[in-house]
Amino acid sequence: MSETSPRLFVLSPHFDDAVFSCGALLATHPDAAVCTVFAAPPEHDMHTEWDRKAGFSGAHEAIHARTIEDNRALSLLDAIPVRMPFRDNQYLDSPSISKLAAALEETIYGSTANTLLMPLGLFHPDHLLVYHACCEILPRLAHLSWFAYEDAIHRCNPGVVQTQLDDLARRGIVATPAQPAAAHTIDPVRQAVIKHEAVAAYESQLRGFGPHGCDDVFNAERYWQLTVSRTATRRAKK
Repeated sequence: MSETSPRLFVLSPHFDDAVFSCGALLATHPDAAVCTVFAAPPEHDMHTEWDRKAGFSGAHEAIHARTIEDNRALSLLDAIPVRMPFRDNQYLDSPSISKLAAALEETIYGSTANTLLMPLGLFHPDHLLVYHACCEILPRLAHLSWFAYEDAIHRCNPGVVQTQLDDLARRGIVATPAQPAAAHTIDPVRQAVIKHEAVAAYESQLRGFGPHGCDDVFNAERYWQLTVSRTATRRAKK
């Protein structure tokens, strides 16, 4: 694995989302960058219901352990971790859309990526926040190839995918079903095995979701290519 030029850049709200939603694709893209947005612990330790379900006594322990899990999963995929200094919704310190958008734009602009994957923003408030921030910057970075991935597990909620597709259309962003090109050909059986191994690295999250709570991550990954209308592009440049 080289260490300098990731061409695929996946935005992951939490430590597990990129692998859960895009792990099979990542298996064909060694050197992809996975950017976890909400990767920072709260300033003061605190206790949340989700961290308790995942087996942790506090937030600081949770973030430390989840970072180790993420390192293990991404190493199996030969992916490069990028982590942003934001805290997820359960720690009651979410950034504004504009602040997050500015930070994401700077991070993406400074990368070597030519293909961006963003969450479709299904159900979870952190996923929605990343989605809204990406929609703000997408017209300004329309020279890159953009795809939205359907957020694994959350896409099972009725109507959520169509709601986001309708929202994209209102923004002047056209979403077309499409599969991002693979950088390397890999045997499909081996590809599935690699994703299973990477998913298994997130032991705490599998524990939190409970038996069969993560079954959807092994269903077919679904992507939407995003293109911006000329009107939306002109508006973004003003």
